[in-house]
Amino acid sequence: MAGRWSVGALALLLYPFVALAAAINLFLLALMGQVLGLPVLAPLDALLAGLALGVPLAPLAGRWLRRLMDRAG
Repeated sequence: MAGRWSVGALALLLYPFVALAAAINLFLLALMGQVLGLPVLAPLDALLAGLALGVPLAPLAGRWLRRLMDRAG
């Protein structure tokens, strides 16, 4: 099918958004963890962890979006 986005292309396109969402979620989870006595995660540490977590999560998001696009088409 002409013009069809591959999962890899979608993953590359979505990586910045997925990595930032992972960083925000990690930071907020660490803030909630303070109630249990866990240490606070610095914003820079959360961002670096989000960048690392974005690598395996971006293909999952790409596959999810590809499935949605196939269903819509």
